[in-house]
Amino acid sequence: MSRRCELTGVGPMVGHNVSHSNIKTKRRFLPALADAALQSDALGQTFRLKVSNAALRTLDFKGGLDAYLLNARDAVLSERALKIKKQVKAKLLAAQA
Repeated sequence: MSRRCELTGVGPMVGHNVSHSNIKTKRRFLPALADAALQSDALGQTFRLKVSNAALRTLDFKGGLDAYLLNARDAVLSERALKIKKQVKAKLLAAQA
């Protein structure tokens, strides 16, 4: 199970623990991930994704899962998120026609 956000692609970072005597030891900074049930308005369906807390705030700001996915770059999205994005695009194109 990877510790990577499915919407933003943020993952673990590497840094140092620094002691009082300035000895540095490697450590990992893990992202704050949450299992979230996100509602797609276009599809009328709920999806369970592992997203970072910052991504949840961004979803609220952008106006929901559909609006976020349509404006997101494909390189940062996970495979599951790309499938959802493709379904949303197809549904919106069908609604326009």
